[in-house]
Amino acid sequence: MKAILRTIDSLSQWSGKSARWLALALVLVMANETIMRYVFNKPTVWGFETAVMMGASLYALGASYAHWTHSHIRIDVFYSRLSVRKRTIIDVLGTIFVCFPLMVVLVSASVSNAWAAWVGHETLKLTFWYPPSGPLRTVVAVGFVLLSLQVIAQFFRDVYLLIRNTPYD
Repeated sequence: MKAILRTIDSLSQWSGKSARWLALALVLVMANETIMRYVFNKPTVWGFETAVMMGASLYALGASYAHWTHSHIRIDVFYSRLSVRKRTIIDVLGTIFVCFPLMVVLVSASVSNAWAAWVGHETLKLTFWYPPSGPLRTVVAVGFVLLSLQVIAQFFRDVYLLIRNTPYD
């Protein structure tokens, strides 16, 4: 089981590192677009839509990394003051009643949207560039699958902590 959890963690690390490079590329694309628009008065056709695709990919691939590092946003007015056991109970219940149903909906919708985009040769229509939407929708689906795997791995660790009263790894 430890090997499976380590594999899921390494996938989350990989997606986080990929998201970092996308963040750098996004900054460069937006800087180029800003310079082209305001300095040379010649905005590009592809700049805005490329930035949207990179931003969506960044969020999708960074979500599992954020969950793995526990750096996601959490309202912890009371949570941080609770014992580890009580926080773990909240995490387990939240995962069962919120995360699992949400992951089922997000993964199934994103996979079906990606499939439909590839089969139907769908394009993005934010600008007059019309790039194919299949690659972006596939990255979003992969991101949700990776996030789901990380949620399952963390759920396993939380349940183990509740039962054994010691962390799994």
